[in-house]
Amino acid sequence: MSNDSRISYREDAGKLRCAVIQMGLNVSTDLEPAQIRDAMNEAHLPLIDQAGEAGVKILCFQEVFNQPYFCPSQDAKWYAAAERVPDGPTVTLMQQYAKKHQMVIIVPLYEEVQPGVYYNTAAVIDADGSYLGKYHKTHIPQVAGFWEKFFFKPGKSDWPVFDTAYGRIGVYICYDRHFPEGWRALALNGAEIIFNPSATVAGLSQYLWELEQPASAAANGCYIAAINRVGHEQPWDIGEFYGSSYFVNPRGQIEAQASATEDELLIHDLDMAMVREVRNNWQFFRDRRPDAYTRLTDGE
Repeated sequence: MSNDSRISYREDAGKLRCAVIQMGLNVSTDLEPAQIRDAMNEAHLPLIDQAGEAGVKILCFQEVFNQPYFCPSQDAKWYAAAERVPDGPTVTLMQQYAKKHQMVIIVPLYEEVQPGVYYNTAAVIDADGSYLGKYHKTHIPQVAGFWEKFFFKPGKSDWPVFDTAYGRIGVYICYDRHFPEGWRALALNGAEIIFNPSATVAGLSQYLWELEQPASAAANGCYIAAINRVGHEQPWDIGEFYGSSYFVNPRGQIEAQASATEDELLIHDLDMAMVREVRNNWQFFRDRRPDAYTRLTDGE
C-alpha cells in the first residue's frame, strides 16, 4: 500500500458510518494467484484498521478484490485464484478483522465450491466475526474483454438480505447493476443498503456509472454503495479502471465520492431514517403491480 492512499470522511453523529475501499493491483500478474492474494490482502489491512479506528460499522471491498480482473483472458491459470467460502484463507482472515473492529465486512472474491464449480461471490461477515452467508453474482457477461462465463457459474442466490448487527444489507455485483429486477428483489426482501462491488473500465458503460445506481436507489428507496477499482492491469490493459466509488441516498443523490485514480478509503455517514421517509413519501412498493408484470418472468 502506498503512503499516499486517500482517506475521505466527515463526522456526522447519529448516523450509520459505512465505508468502501477502492484499490489498484499492486503486484505483477506473472505471480501465482496465491501470491497475488496474499499481497492484496496485506495491502488492504492498513485501510481496514483505519476504518475500524474511524468507527466504521460496515465496510465493503471491490469485486474480486484480492486478484486482478483476469476475465480479459481465458487462461485456466486463474482457476487457482478461487477459494473456499467461508473456510478459505481470505474469509478466515477477514473474520478476525471484523471481530477486532466490531465491523461488518463484505468480502467479494472468487469462490470454489468444488473443482470445476466457481462463482463470483461476496461473503458477508458480521461484527462479531461470524459468517452470515454469501451472494453469488447472478448475471454473467460474455463479451470481448469480459469473458466471465469462462470463470464464473451464474448464481442462484434467491436475493439474500443479511441481518447484520447494524442493519439489513444486500449485495449485487458489477454487471448485475444493469438489471433493475435484482435491485427491486433485494429491496423487497428488506435491504436498506445495497453494496455493488465492481470492476469496470472507461468506455461504453462509464456514463451509466452515475446513472443506473442513483436511479435504482430512488426507485427502491435505499442507499447504494458503488465500488470500483482503479488503474490499468497488465498484460491485458483493457482500459482504465476509473474508481469513482460512491454512496448514493434513497433520493438518488450522490452524497460522497472517491477519486478516479487513487487507492482510497471512502467513509460516509448514512442517515438511515431517510429510507423510511422516502419509501413512505413515494409508496412505490404499495403501487407496484406484480400481477401486470408476468411478461418479465414468463420466458423469452
